[in-house]
Amino acid sequence: MTDELKEEVKNSDKSELDNEKNPETVSENTAETNNLSETEQPSELEQVKAELAKQKDSFLRLAAEFDNYKKRNAKELRELLKTAGQDVIRDLLPVLDDYKRADKAFEQDKNTETYLQGLKLIQEKLNKLLHQKGLKEMDCLGKDFDVHFHEAIAEVPASTEEQKGKIIDVVEPGYTLNGNIIRYAKVVVGK
Repeated sequence: MTDELKEEVKNSDKSELDNEKNPETVSENTAETNNLSETEQPSELEQVKAELAKQKDSFLRLAAEFDNYKKRNAKELRELLKTAGQDVIRDLLPVLDDYKRADKAFEQDKNTETYLQGLKLIQEKLNKLLHQKGLKEMDCLGKDFDVHFHEAIAEVPASTEEQKGKIIDVVEPGYTLNGNIIRYAKVVVGK
């Protein structure tokens, strides 16, 4: 407590004791107190209480705003996950349409040579589209085996000393998407 506040408390306690002893001074003290309170600025305690109420209100508003922010972000994330692959799927639809057209053309003329050429063109189109989206196939054949990129599904005796610890065959290629591994390459390693 500040010295002024202590003095006020002491004076009020003293005046209450005086009032109990001498009822005539009660009306004089009350009148004096009323005159002082009208002209005095709010006490330090009242100012602190007002500041505390202001800070509490500010804190509650900030907490509510943060809660709304978290809810809004969660909703946006749910919406994003629902439509995350939408642009890729939209870009893949023409490739699907090409496959359907190739099947329909093959049913009509049964020409296997043109059907195979059409399938190769569709595969090239699909590979180009996936490459544009950031998909890259790992180049593994003949490289050193690395557990961070490859999954060994078999070990075979190496025909030469140089092939030991190297990838001899790729059973299933690995892929990276924008530099992140999305599928490890399944390989055969020489021992």
